[in-house]
Amino acid sequence: MAPIKRKIPTGTTDGAHSKKPKRGAPREVKPTPSKRLTIAEAETDSDPIIESDTTSQSGENDGVSWPSEQEDDDDAEAGSFKEGKVRNDDVKVAGQVALLAEPKPPVNNPLGICAYEEPKFHADNFAASTSRESHAKQKATAQERKAAKPNADSIARSKQLWEKLRRKSHVPLEERKKLLTELFGIITGRVKDFVFKHDSVRVIQTALKYANLERRKSIAKELKGEYKALAESKYAKFLLGKILVHGDDEIRDLLVPEFYGHVRRMIKHPEASWILDDVYRGAATPSQKATLLREWYGAEFALFKANSTEPISADLKELLEESPEKRSSIMRSLFELINLLIQKKTTGFTMLHDAMLQYFLNLQAGSERAIELTELLKGDEEGDLLKNLAFTKSGACLVCFVLAYASAKDRKLILRAFKGTIQMMAYDSNAHQVLLTAYDVIDDTVLVAKSIFPELLGKNPESESQQQELLNAVNNVNARVPLLYLFSGKWKSLISNRDIILLDEIHSIRTTTSKKDPAIRRKELISHLSSPLISLITSHAQELVATNFGCQFITEVLLNATGDRHAAIVGVADLVEKDRDIGGFLHSPAAGRMLKALVQGGRFNIITKSIEPVEPPLGFHNIFYEKISEELVEWATGSNSFVIVSLLEAPGFLRVEEVKKRLENSRSRLDEAAGSGGNVKAGKSKKVKVKDKEDKQGSVKGNVGARILLEKLDE
Repeated sequence: MAPIKRKIPTGTTDGAHSKKPKRGAPREVKPTPSKRLTIAEAETDSDPIIESDTTSQSGENDGVSWPSEQEDDDDAEAGSFKEGKVRNDDVKVAGQVALLAEPKPPVNNPLGICAYEEPKFHADNFAASTSRESHAKQKATAQERKAAKPNADSIARSKQLWEKLRRKSHVPLEERKKLLTELFGIITGRVKDFVFKHDSVRVIQTALKYANLERRKSIAKELKGEYKALAESKYAKFLLGKILVHGDDEIRDLLVPEFYGHVRRMIKHPEASWILDDVYRGAATPSQKATLLREWYGAEFALFKANSTEPISADLKELLEESPEKRSSIMRSLFELINLLIQKKTTGFTMLHDAMLQYFLNLQAGSERAIELTELLKGDEEGDLLKNLAFTKSGACLVCFVLAYASAKDRKLILRAFKGTIQMMAYDSNAHQVLLTAYDVIDDTVLVAKSIFPELLGKNPESESQQQELLNAVNNVNARVPLLYLFSGKWKSLISNRDIILLDEIHSIRTTTSKKDPAIRRKELISHLSSPLISLITSHAQELVATNFGCQFITEVLLNATGDRHAAIVGVADLVEKDRDIGGFLHSPAAGRMLKALVQGGRFNIITKSIEPVEPPLGFHNIFYEKISEELVEWATGSNSFVIVSLLEAPGFLRVEEVKKRLENSRSRLDEAAGSGGNVKAGKSKKVKVKDKEDKQGSVKGNVGARILLEKLDE
């Protein structure tokens, strides 16, 4: 590459040009960091003048800026001032470092312009080489430091064994046993030296995973007295989880008591708090949980343990009844810790939710402390506190009670906090209770319908994707409850006893906090919910009838929904023809109960021993009879013969005599089914054998429905 030259106007010695360059003179080329060139500026009619913008002149004022003797000595000592190498005094050009090459004597050319030859040097290669050498030295230094630490050889060998053991699918069983034996030979007696290091603690976790129970117990016993420190460690805290997962009751009883007396401190710790809550929620016994929770009530309960011979209880009501003089200090201590965790945004702890419920249950409704706690719940702008509460047992109860006691404005704010999580709440065993409480206590049914139903049913319930999600919800043991509760009420086959107890308390509270009549509130909500559910039955009747929950869903919706139900009723009745072709799904016990209830047109009242028809009448019996008229006898002697019994008892059915006449003509088949135990499947002519059963008198039981039909024919 030819050297780049630049001509300097005459009469300049300090780089300040007093005249403009003549026309036709070579243009000035500014140096760039990428090229790293040194340009010599010369004058054609005078002695050479070398100007440098970055170095000061040294020696006599001869117009040339040469390196000083001191700089030469420094460079010589550094051993870096040779051809092709870089000087130590780098120069910054345009914000970057430009490396200067050693100047050489000027080379004259015919034009009288002086220039230096470009040095043969590539700075990138030099930088890369220097970086590699530096990293190599750093790595070597780190290795030396590791080797100087205690147990360095043991830890290094254990990590090699861990690398093999952690690849479970690549290690045969016999080889794994040998590796474990060697590993336990290394760590036995020195477990504490391994557990507080981020890399070696993984070795102990793997050893726990593949070891037998005796070896696991040996590790747990070695760590006795260190469990609190392990919980507070950033890496060792995960070892506690492994110990509890792979351990037994003996290991649990060894670990949990070490947290006694330290609960208030640990629940505030960024690492230990999560381990403490995991132990409390998933591993501790009821007695251990009570002991841990009691420490929230004050330092006294941490210092002085309860009598071990008596059952330990964390019920705050009992403690306050035993020591009413301590009420003020206990409530103050409990609220301070609750408020501290809420302000720190650490609201996902089950232990916190249990403590909050105990605090709320021992407050007087409408008191200053109760209002303060409600404001604390509302003050969470992000809504994480209420969302976390809804998904635990105690937290869901707390939210339900707060909703029941709150004002209309507060209820609206609380309900708004659950926006975006309604569907998730419906599938949860605890959070669905909050939805049921909202149905029962919020008077503004339009608000409830707009806040809950779009997420529960989907924004477009008529679309196929949304209906598939609804089918999944109908067949889920928890998600079906918010869909059917308004139709069926506190029906034991729908909701659990725990839900019923909670709802009974909510209903007793709402008598003083809600103004709207419960029947009117329920009817208004059903009007918003009916249309999409009826549409689901119309388009997916066969899929619903195939499951027990689906049959129950059809029964409750068709008996209690408002609006036009005719299309759905016809859709269910049309299943008779599909069952004739496919066979089977209409003859399950669940389908039989569904058809019986629909034919009766109402529910059977156990107290009055009569059927309570719905209004307006359903009219299913007439449509259904048209579908099965040709197979009436098969249905009467089949597995769901009670459907025909209901047909004769249904109020409003006008073809009773016609049915009796046809059954009388096939009396012999009814006698056979009723007396011998033969069971003829509807839609099929051949008999299905069943085992004979004897009652207390020793008589053989046959088809009970067929026997009842014979009795009705004799009336």
